[in-house]
Amino acid sequence: MEEWLPSLKTDTPQEGYELAIKLARKGVALTQPDAEVRKKLRGIYAENADSLTLASQVIAIHYQTVAAANDYWK
Repeated sequence: MEEWLPSLKTDTPQEGYELAIKLARKGVALTQPDAEVRKKLRGIYAENADSLTLASQVIAIHYQTVAAANDYWK
């Protein structure tokens, strides 16, 4: 597997949030490596409130991890 995450350290909370989104997206891509399957499924979950809420929850969990790794940007 290629190394794509050298660190959880970011300069700002904004960068930390963007990293959290990247973590969530990478997780999906690694779980379902077929881009065509992901594209086909996107139409299903894109209009499902529960799916979108769960996606936000995954990002929030990643953001908590990144924030802790950055000592909450103190």
